[in-house]
Amino acid sequence: QVQLVQSGGGLVQTGGSLRLSCTVSGRTFSNYYMNWFRQAPGKEREFVAAIPWSTGNTYYADSVKGRFTVSKDNAKNTVYLQMNNLKFEDTAVYYCAAQSRIGAPYDAWGQGTQVTVSS
Repeated sequence: QVQLVQSGGGLVQTGGSLRLSCTVSGRTFSNYYMNWFRQAPGKEREFVAAIPWSTGNTYYADSVKGRFTVSKDNAKNTVYLQMNNLKFEDTAVYYCAAQSRIGAPYDAWGQGTQVTVSS
């Protein structure tokens, strides 16, 4: 079983930066896909970014491309989401999620962390 623990987030002004972390533990996850999602009040959860643990390739939603960077640190078993040039519409609860392959059910979710961007 995979467990995900998130950290980071908080309040920032428009144009500012934040970094979210997602530390993975549990069963072997070297082949997992690590995802970031977000959910704003009154809206559905949406995909933000993804990084396969084995390849390090990165994937982004159009709304964050060029501003957000997803990365991983194998030694720390941690995935990061660096968020730059934050906009008011980035305000949401952010979640990391792990799946064994693309299209598979998500095996685990982080607890969520609030990101608030003030205008």
